[in-house]
Amino acid sequence: MKTRKFLLPVATAGVLALTLSACGGGGGGGTTAGGGDAANGLDGRGPITYVQGKDNSNVVRPLIEKWNAAHPNEKVTFKEQTDQADQQHDDLVQHFQAKDPNYDVTSVDVVWTAEFAAKGWLQPLKDKMALDTSAMLKPTVDSASYKDTLYAAPVSSDGGILYYRKDLVPTPPKTWDEMMQMCSIAKENKIGCFSGQYKQYEGLTVNASEAINSAGGSVLDKDGKPSLNTPEAAEGLGNLVEAFKNGNIPKEAITYQEEESRRAFQSGNLLFHRNWPYVYNLATTEGASKVKDKLGMAPLPGKDGPGASSLGGHSAAISVYSKNKATALDFLKFLVEEEQQKFFATQGSLAPVISALYDDAELVKKLPYLPVLKTSIENAVPRPVTPFYPAVTQAIQENSYAALKGEKPVEQALSDMQKSIEAAGAGS
Repeated sequence: MKTRKFLLPVATAGVLALTLSACGGGGGGGTTAGGGDAANGLDGRGPITYVQGKDNSNVVRPLIEKWNAAHPNEKVTFKEQTDQADQQHDDLVQHFQAKDPNYDVTSVDVVWTAEFAAKGWLQPLKDKMALDTSAMLKPTVDSASYKDTLYAAPVSSDGGILYYRKDLVPTPPKTWDEMMQMCSIAKENKIGCFSGQYKQYEGLTVNASEAINSAGGSVLDKDGKPSLNTPEAAEGLGNLVEAFKNGNIPKEAITYQEEESRRAFQSGNLLFHRNWPYVYNLATTEGASKVKDKLGMAPLPGKDGPGASSLGGHSAAISVYSKNKATALDFLKFLVEEEQQKFFATQGSLAPVISALYDDAELVKKLPYLPVLKTSIENAVPRPVTPFYPAVTQAIQENSYAALKGEKPVEQALSDMQKSIEAAGAGS
């Protein structure tokens, strides 16, 4: 969106368009043990290239200029991709498969880490390539890891937030049941009660996963196997299905992506709204917004307290094929320094990965949603961590959508989801 200052996480983009073949096949050169290509170029220094999606918020170029001024012999060239996540993904796959040494450092969406690491394309950040993550929020580190090894430097994070009308609801709900009970307030005011994003696309994976996780279930268990035939998963998806049935989620929300749902809330047609932090700026500054002075923000409601947001964000990874990995590692360390993290937050409204910044008084004054966002990220759960993510997200979307539309009972939708994920290879 041209009017948007904020960068959205991958939930807004077409990961669904990726096919299973995009993460299948060969091409891996490194190993988790650090052998093969991963053992080469560890002491290499010199110019490197940084690859990332479109720099809509103008955060990358100023930082690279800053780096280059201080490192004239190790300059960074910015290779800007499109703003479409599926195209970014496919571009990286193509260059990794070609063992391109010129894609030294790449921006990796949190849902790509497992796929790329399993292929042996990302440099393990351990031993002499180790990165200090002690100051970072744990979920951001987990999202940059695969099989207990760090493969990328968390650079920005994201978490879901519950926006609400504080003129109508002085105290936000802490649980899903509380929020559903408050829908009577919406009916009295002749507006819709609640919406997230329920169109059949990546955002539905986010919302369905949040519902399942917030009810105590999980899409994949700790061993990476599907775990959907459980009472908790049924309760979570069932909460959304029931809200569609009884009208607490308006029927038109089945067509909503981030922007459609944001506009419905900003125009005064919703009491509660689940979305990402980028909404704050638009809802409080756009001239047409009817919630400017009525905007409340809270953690997503769960079963007994804060719910489990799906984790968004991006990390920076070093290609195993880079010849200048020592420079690349220093560049990663530069990106996660506090000064750069503050710049990402103030210039691009990207959620920092350093925990202490969420309590920084000066930063909170500029970005008042930070304390709520910290709670969201601390309770966040990554979308399914699997090398087969494109097929897994398709299974979640198709079956969740069928359940929301009343075309499948909840239990059947979850059973079919489980079988599809197993068939994709994530259950083996």
